[in-house]
This record gives sequence, structure tokens and C-alpha cells, in this order.
Amino acid sequence: MDSRANEETGAMLPEPFAGWFASKGWRPRAHQLALVDETAKGESALLIAPTGAGKTLAGFLPSMIALTRRGRKPPGSAFRGIHTLYISPLKALAVDIERNLERPVSEIGLNISIETRTGDTPQGKRTRQRLNPPDILLTTPEQVALLIASKEAERFFKDMEYVIFDELHSLVTSKRGHLLSLGLARLRKLAPKLKTIGLSATVAEPDDLRKWLVAQAPEETRLSGLVTVSGGARPVITILDTEERIPWSGHSARYAMGEVYKAIGEHRTTILFVNTRSQAEMLFQELWRINDDSLPIALHHGSLDVGQRRRVEAAMSENKLRAVVATSTLDLGLDWGDVDLVIHIGAPKGASRLAQRIGRSNHRMDEPSKAILVPANRFEVMECQAALDANYVGAQDTPPVGRGALDVLCQHIMGMACADPFDALHLYDEIISASPYADLSWETYERALDFVATGGYALRTYERYAKIRKNADGLWRVSNPVYATQYRLNIGTIIESPVLNVRLVRKGRGATGRGGPVLGQVEEYFLETMKQGDTFMFGGRVLRFEGIHENECLASEARAEDPRIPAYAGGKFPLSTFLAEGVRAMLDDAARRERLPDQVRDWLAIQAEKSVLPKRDELLIETFPRGQRFYFVAYPFEGRLAHQTLGMLLTRRLDRAGAKPLGFVATDYSIAIWCLEDIGAMIGAKKLSLAKLFDEDMLGDDLDAWLNETYLLKRTFRACAVIAGLIERRHPGKEKSGRQITVSADLIYDVLRAHEPDHILLEATRSDAAKGLLDIQRLGDMLARIKGHIRLQRLDQISPLAIPVMLEIGKESVSGAADEELLKEAAEDLIADAMG
Repeated sequence: MDSRANEETGAMLPEPFAGWFASKGWRPRAHQLALVDETAKGESALLIAPTGAGKTLAGFLPSMIALTRRGRKPPGSAFRGIHTLYISPLKALAVDIERNLERPVSEIGLNISIETRTGDTPQGKRTRQRLNPPDILLTTPEQVALLIASKEAERFFKDMEYVIFDELHSLVTSKRGHLLSLGLARLRKLAPKLKTIGLSATVAEPDDLRKWLVAQAPEETRLSGLVTVSGGARPVITILDTEERIPWSGHSARYAMGEVYKAIGEHRTTILFVNTRSQAEMLFQELWRINDDSLPIALHHGSLDVGQRRRVEAAMSENKLRAVVATSTLDLGLDWGDVDLVIHIGAPKGASRLAQRIGRSNHRMDEPSKAILVPANRFEVMECQAALDANYVGAQDTPPVGRGALDVLCQHIMGMACADPFDALHLYDEIISASPYADLSWETYERALDFVATGGYALRTYERYAKIRKNADGLWRVSNPVYATQYRLNIGTIIESPVLNVRLVRKGRGATGRGGPVLGQVEEYFLETMKQGDTFMFGGRVLRFEGIHENECLASEARAEDPRIPAYAGGKFPLSTFLAEGVRAMLDDAARRERLPDQVRDWLAIQAEKSVLPKRDELLIETFPRGQRFYFVAYPFEGRLAHQTLGMLLTRRLDRAGAKPLGFVATDYSIAIWCLEDIGAMIGAKKLSLAKLFDEDMLGDDLDAWLNETYLLKRTFRACAVIAGLIERRHPGKEKSGRQITVSADLIYDVLRAHEPDHILLEATRSDAAKGLLDIQRLGDMLARIKGHIRLQRLDQISPLAIPVMLEIGKESVSGAADEELLKEAAEDLIADAMG
């Protein structure tokens, strides 16, 4: 069914639901009735609706109606499992849904029990939930994997009728979604009456989600029902109109803090979104520095202690905050009180991400969301304009679901052995019913099974890797109970850098004693760069590093003018291809450039005078001398990941050509390579061919040779090895440090590469690197697009367009507080030369 739920429908809600809507002066919306009708016929369904359209209530209505018919379990009666499973991508969202759902349940007078289960739920409560399950359980993908790996899974889930997936578009596109799809395949087996409901914002390919929701069959594509909602108030989005000078480079947006603070003061509640946790810490510090009115401003990101996060969420719900600085921890589905403004610091990197985040403002379908975009540098001004244009035409750039990851498959196989002995053929049939694994071959499945059973050919002599075995009855079982315990301790696909708890102590105690409360977690590698007495910003406080005791960072309260900001390895979003295309189109269209701020428009005008602006489908290359070096700057606008890979491959080719490259730096927009030889002159003398330099064959032998020389694949292998269960982060009673995991993984990687190069984890590693760290597909598309469309500009000096990437070179080569003035002077000289 494809139901366009914009017209009134003749369907009616049963009592007491119809009466509750009437008592509120409301009428059920067409899409809510359509979803009830669809599921009443026994069908699964996907609801796609804009922010504020009542998606959550629509998703729960079929379940609550069914629960009123089922009634409560009589006291003392036999065990009854859960009825409805709600799965959220965020812990905070599950908690928020519980709070918001309890109100209609109470007002309607329903005798329904609702509970949450996340990683923050105490063990005692989890045990009680297994023995006496609630009617509705609100949880996360990791908890689903744990529950289905239990020997009690069939008993717990056999009565279940509904699984509701909130924010489905954000769940399905990662390894987390791949593991969840396999979990759903198992739930279909455990609960024969199961129906699925997917709730999603507008997406680029709805059929991908419709396939994900239902069991796939060999040589047949199956789709769930579809209910769509159009309309809703158009958001009001502006780019900050600033009197300050917009920086040439960087990501902090410090220049705009005064104007951001003023906007906070003019609204009831503001969410300020940033793209990384380190940006969140920095921005929070800057706002408190200028908070002369003592406005209540809070901080929320995933590394903070759960207690602090919950206090911030509660304060937002009670409208006690004027602003909260947040990462993606708050950008999904949450309805936070009187939020009437979203400020996005830095470019959003994706049109769909922007739409999701601005929907936190005026979280009602018929009221326009209000958002201000604050670009951190001049290229980001154009990216913000492209994102704004995309939002107004409803464009989407959600990534595809993709093919199921092999390391995730290995983890799931182990989990199913922990639940019950399994027949290999039956499990294969179950796995290929999951949409991401529908094309999984029997041969690849056998390799994954063999890995879980032996570790693979090169490791099969080591007993520790033999985690399951096949018995005489033909069923596969866990070979030792300790492996099941290890599996449950290490479940999941979110691999972050090793972290240490940050515990508050009194100054001068050093790295001894237990001290005070835990404030959150900081990545281990950041702390390795610190010595006792250094200060850093965390959780809105300035802290003095006292040392490390066991697995904890001890820190005391401090005062400092320039504390360091913890850097986190994750959380940096890639520039979407859609927005990259928008920026290229803007540079090629004088009319579109007229809408840009004066200082950005003037910058581009001077670029057109001194060099050229790149055309939409061409690659502009500029060469120029500066100091004792010669520079080669390219403007692909394909994102940092693709540019880093391209930079590595280009320097290899330039080195073979005799250009003597010394290094390169990549941004989301451009690449700069510096050499001892004049590349422009070499091209002019036909000693170097641009066409051959950018030939697509660089993604063959050159790429393989480079990967084999770097630590990139080893780093990727570590994550795959942890997800697949080859290396455990946690053991019963102890936990491995990041250094221990690295040493173990690197040794195994070297063994496999030498003795079993076709090992399933090496295949998973290469696939991950191609997508997540190298962006090979995007780079290949770019090389094909520019073939025959490369434009060379040989210049006598730096061009205006090259200023941002050249300033990044300065940041790379100059460090330390004592050098800041020299860096500033060098930057001013560079800008003066370019802008003339």
C-alpha cells in the first residue's frame, strides 16, 4: 500500500482513543488513521512525515489499541512476554519517549506498563524486566542484540506483536543498522505475529527502508506498506548576517560568539548544534566567558557522565535553560519544551542532517522551525547557502543502506550460538531474510561461520579462537561458557577510541586515591599528550590534569586563560556529495553568488580577476611559487576523506615524476601539495601530464601499494576485529587498554596478511577502508567526471581561493603558544599577497 495521508479518511479510532482526541479538541490526523488501518490488516508499514507531524503517537497507536484488547495479565498467571518493542538510535530519545508516552496513556486511562532499557539501566532492573516484562519496552539496538542472544529470548519475545523503529533513516545506514537488521530477522522467528512500523523523516530512497522492514525472499523484493505526509510549515532559515570578518579557515566560529549570544538572549530556548564534541566544549566555554547576564546555558555530548546528561535533558523539558550546546546526541526526534531557535555552528555537511536538526525548533508541524546557520569560514558560507537552498526545495542526501558488513555477520553468528544451538542452513535462511544481507552468498556465510568456529585457516591451531563447535547432532554450540560471557560484554558495533573516566579530586593529590565524582570520559590518546599541571576544558569546567590512576584520569578544579580542548577521534561528518555539487554550481553561477555576503562575494570577485573561478564540471588546478617552495592546489570539492586519499596518491605520482613533493594538506574543498620543483613549469614543458596524473588507474596499483605502506588498514582492522569478536575490549573482571588492543590487533593483522590474505576480516577491512576512511567510490566518480575537464592556471603568486588551504599548511607547520604571533604575521602576509 502507498497511502498519501493528506486527505481526510473515513477510518475511525475505537474508544477510548476517539474520546481522548475529542476531549483535547483534536481530530486524528489522516496519517495516524492510515497507519492504524494498515497494521490492522496485518501489514508492516513505513511512515514518512515531517517534524512535528505526530509520528511517535502515530507509531504507538496501533500497539496501544491492540494492548487494550489484550488486557492486563492477571496476578499470579503464567509468564507473558512483551507486546511492543520500541527501538531508538539514542538513549536520550528512549527516555524522552517514555516521558511523553506516559501522559496520553494516563489520560486515556490505559492499564499499560512502559519501561526503558538502555546501557544506563541498572542491572537489577534489567533482571527484573526479564522476569516480569513490561507491555512496552523502549530500548536501543545494542540491547536488542543482548536480548536475542539470551537463552530466554523465545520466552521473552513470543507474545510480541509490534516493533517500532524510530528515526529509521538514521538507524539503517551504519553497521549498527546491519546488526539491528539481523536482530529483526531473529525477532520474526521468535514472534510469528510480528508487524514492524518504521518512523522516518523524508528520505532520498523510501523503498530502501520499506525493504528493510520486512523479510526478503530469494529472488524477490518485498516492501512494507507506505504512509507519507507532505506539507508542514516551511522552516525559516538564515545565514548569520555578521559585521565581523569571516575567517578564511578553521572551524571554531569564535568570531560570531557575540552575535550568537545576542540571539540566545532574544529567544526562549536555543539549541546550538556542532559537529564534534571538542567543538561543543570550546563553544560552551566561549559562551560562558561572555555570559554577562548569567543565562542558564548547558552542555550535552556523548562523553559526559550519564547523570549530567539526564539533568540537562530534564532541565530542557522543564524549560529551565536558555540554551544548550549539543552534538548529534540531541538531533533526533526529541521534543524539548519551548525550543524556538536552532543555531548550527559550522556547515551542516548534509541537507538531510540540517533538516533533522532544525526540526528541534518549534517541534510542531504547523509552526515554522527557525534556524540560524553560522559558517566557520568563507568556504562554509557557500556550503551553508547550498544547504539552505536544498532545504527549501526538499532535497535529501541520506546515505544508502548498503550491503551488510561481514564483521557484523560474524558477531551475530556468535550471538545466535549464545542463545541456542543452531542449524547452519536454517540460520543462513534467516540471515538472508534481512535486507542488507539478502545477497549474501552461501560461500561467504560459510567463511564467516568458519571464522567464528576457528578464527580462520591461519589461526585455527589456537584454541582461544575456537568459540563454537559442531556437535554430533549437526548443531553449532558455544564451545565454552566463558565465550558467551565475553560476547555479552563486547556486543555492539560502535567502536570509539579507548577512553578513561575523568574523576574530580583535590588539587595536588596526584595520581592516587579515588577522589570525587566521575564527570565523564576523555579519549586515552588525548591524555597521553598531557603532563601533570596541564589544564583542559571538560564538561564546562577548567580542570588541572593530576595524573592517571588505573583506568581513570584524575583532575582538579583550576583556573586558566587558555585550557586545552579534548580532541575526539569520532564525530567528524563528511561533506555530502549533494552539497559539494551545490558549492561547485554556485562558483559557476554569477547570479547565485550575488546572494552571498559582501566579503565572500568580494573574495570570489578578486579570485576571478587574479585567476579564474572553477566551472561546475571541471577541476581547477593552480600552481604558484611561495618562499622556497612550489605549490600545486586543486579544488575538487569532494570532501576531506576523498581529498586525503587523492593527496596521498598524487604525491606518490609526483614523486615518481621527479617533482620532489614534501607534503600535502586536504580540506573539504581543496588540496595543496608543496614541492621543491615547479610543477607548473614541468607541465608546461610536457615533463608531466595532468591527464595521466589524474587518471583513474591511480585507484589500482598505486592505491594498493600506498595502503600496504600505511597504518590505515591496521587501524581499520582493529575495529573490524573487535566487532567480529576476534579481540575483546572487555574480559570478565578486567578491561583491555587501548594500547593492548592495538598490539594484539597489529600482530594478528600481520599474521593474516602474510598467511591468509583472503581472510574474511581482511575483506571486511578493505571494504570499510574504501567506504569510511578513503571514500574510494566518490573519488572514482570524481576522476571520471573531470576526465578531459582539467583546467591549469599557472600563477606568479598565491590566489585568493587558495588562502584557506594555505592557512591550514601554516597550522600544520607551526605549533605552540610562543609561535602564535609569528603564525598570525605569516597569515597576514599570505592574505595580503593573495588579495593584493
